[in-house]
Amino acid sequence: MKKLMLALMFSIISCCALVAQAGTMPSINDYTADMEAHNGFFTFYHDRDSGQYYLKIPRAEQQFIFQTSLPWGLGSNDIGLDRGQLGSTSLASFAIEGNKALLTHHNTYFRANSENIAERASINEAFADSVIAGFTVVAADTDAVIVDYTPFLLSDTHGVVERLAQTKQGSYKVASDRSVVYPQRSKAFPDNTELEGKVTFSGNGEGRYVRQVAPDADHLTLHLHHSFIRLPDSNYATRDFHPQSGFWAEEHRDYAAPLGESMAVKYIPRHRLEQGETITYYLDPGVPEPVRSALLEGARWWQDAFAAAGHPDGYAVKELPADADPMDIRYNVIQWVHRATRGWSYGSSVIDPRTGEILKGHVTLGSLRVRQDMLIAQSLLAPYAEDLSAEQQQQLEADIEAMALARIRQLSAHEVGHTLGIAHNFAASSYDRASVMDYPHPLISIATDTGKLTLADAYAEGIGLWDKQVVKYGYGEGGEALERIVRENRELGLTFISDADARPVGGAHPDAHLWDNGSDPVTELERVLAVRATALEQFGLANLQAGLPVSDLRAILVPTYLLHRYQTEAAVKMLAGVHYNYAVKGDRGVQQRPVNATQQRRALQVLAQTFDAGRLALPASVRDVLLPFAYGSSATRENFTGKTGLIPDPDTMAASAARFSLQLVLHPERLERLAQQHQHNTDLPDVQAVLDEIATTAIAPARTGVATTVAERVAFEALTAVAELYLQPLSPVLKGRVLHFLQAEQQAWQDAPASAARSLALNAIEQLLEEGEWPLQGAPALPPGSPI
Repeated sequence: MKKLMLALMFSIISCCALVAQAGTMPSINDYTADMEAHNGFFTFYHDRDSGQYYLKIPRAEQQFIFQTSLPWGLGSNDIGLDRGQLGSTSLASFAIEGNKALLTHHNTYFRANSENIAERASINEAFADSVIAGFTVVAADTDAVIVDYTPFLLSDTHGVVERLAQTKQGSYKVASDRSVVYPQRSKAFPDNTELEGKVTFSGNGEGRYVRQVAPDADHLTLHLHHSFIRLPDSNYATRDFHPQSGFWAEEHRDYAAPLGESMAVKYIPRHRLEQGETITYYLDPGVPEPVRSALLEGARWWQDAFAAAGHPDGYAVKELPADADPMDIRYNVIQWVHRATRGWSYGSSVIDPRTGEILKGHVTLGSLRVRQDMLIAQSLLAPYAEDLSAEQQQQLEADIEAMALARIRQLSAHEVGHTLGIAHNFAASSYDRASVMDYPHPLISIATDTGKLTLADAYAEGIGLWDKQVVKYGYGEGGEALERIVRENRELGLTFISDADARPVGGAHPDAHLWDNGSDPVTELERVLAVRATALEQFGLANLQAGLPVSDLRAILVPTYLLHRYQTEAAVKMLAGVHYNYAVKGDRGVQQRPVNATQQRRALQVLAQTFDAGRLALPASVRDVLLPFAYGSSATRENFTGKTGLIPDPDTMAASAARFSLQLVLHPERLERLAQQHQHNTDLPDVQAVLDEIATTAIAPARTGVATTVAERVAFEALTAVAELYLQPLSPVLKGRVLHFLQAEQQAWQDAPASAARSLALNAIEQLLEEGEWPLQGAPALPPGSPI
């Protein structure tokens, strides 16, 4: 009874305190009487006279999802502030004390998954939360308060200033006097409230990227969006992550895990999907035809995967209603985003950090990607030859567009796949293009009847076998079925290798490649080199539309001249390559093994063709049509640079291409692996074999005294690449082998006929060995490649 009386007294005192506080300031009704109310999950008020937003916050603390985003972007791929870009997602709540309201981002990584309240509290108290904003209460009732939300909405919640500084575009800060709320995109709904501001960042816009896209680089006006999202109910069933599932992982640490068990808890991110329900995606209505139809078709490929997983009506794609906001949490959207240059596309999601449940999928597709594919096709097919009939030219133009739209369908499916929770599978190209979650290179063939190039099968159509298996894991039956799906993948010969293994230049997995084709990367490289040779033989005015400056051919040539660049990256992983998978204990045949000796030696021989001066030299017919830029045209990042002024420089083109391949072959991690592999199996090539191949193919031709200028340039690129390798922090084993090679080269040049090349080589090697410096500079980097 005494305890009850004390509790009652405390309650009365608390209520009196709230009433007293409310009495010292206006009530909510009085304060907002002349404002426009937007009732919803978080009610807000718009004071049109002052241009302020006031947010109503319940006193009873409740958690919610807080999401920031960038509805209107900057338009620069290099800076990376794109339309529709999602910012951070947090589990948040408001805490009210006195006349203050604090917006807190809760720490969800460290947890105690326990029924013990005290145990959960101990973890919560051990690891810091983050208060991301503080507000002064301006009106109050006993159950809620009002705060002026405007200053926080118009602050840099997206990290724009930091991003501009990181990319060296200048020093900026928010210009409050040039920023306002944006009522057109600010709305309140029962389960979410959306607020948006039009925010100007002012500073000294000195970077070249920002000057390319902004009318006034000193003042950049973007839109920042805040979403308050009601937490989903507790009926969602988490699904465990498996490293071979093909899904990303949402991880946290469970301090309540039994002793002897891992504290790492990993779920796959996925949408909630009950039987009979539908996950619906909506396409940006601003996409023009025929791209709109291609995007819709590609995104709809996933319907087959959901049907195979037991949900025939579980997935759909529609056009976004005209009155819908793409930033609204209620819509999974596919947005068409414009930039000044071609750039990456993204598949992002708003994910409940507690469970991994995907609340919103948000796809960003770069609009210039389709034009890049058309440029590649134009560079290959020579559709404007004078001897073509009108019908033949129209057919080739149709083939070019068809190839580009096939890529857009695949790209749409790929990025939607990410928003379903699915990771890249960069091994899929090695087993018959089995996944849209790989990065595909157009498959170009030489027609046996005509000897002409064809793009008839440039990109795969439809969802792949791997994709169906992944959707089964994420959206099909749970429980024991998950292990069965993983076993099925192994039985089907499906391999999963993702970013961390595929992207590093020194990567080892022989199947983990970006932008490649074929089950055997070395055989495919040979084939691509033959296709490249055919394309260069026919390259010329036939690749250019009538009426355009002939100097435009300089950009059109680039994708053909560098047609082999990605397949070279694939083939080089056979050298010192290692077969392995993401094994878990209990799998049969857990092991790693080197790529066999025959494949490694063959890879080295074919790779040598990519730094052979004879193959890299441009045909005279191509050199003759590479003119200086016409008046009104100028160089862009998509062009080769050189040392011949206004005149295009074929020798530097060859040197840059050779340098690219040589740096792949001579990557320190690759050579360190090779030295160790050879130690255990002498049938495998050793480091000396690699260096000898470089000497024979790239360096020796320049020692004759009568070498072409291209051969000399390639030779000095090879010497420079070896010198740069020598100057890196190598193991003593590798350092010794490279030193031995350089001493041998020094002797070989001493024995060579007198020439300018001999004098320069001897001087450079002597300076390297005696002073630890290499006096020569490598060729410029290649024009941008990814994304294609």
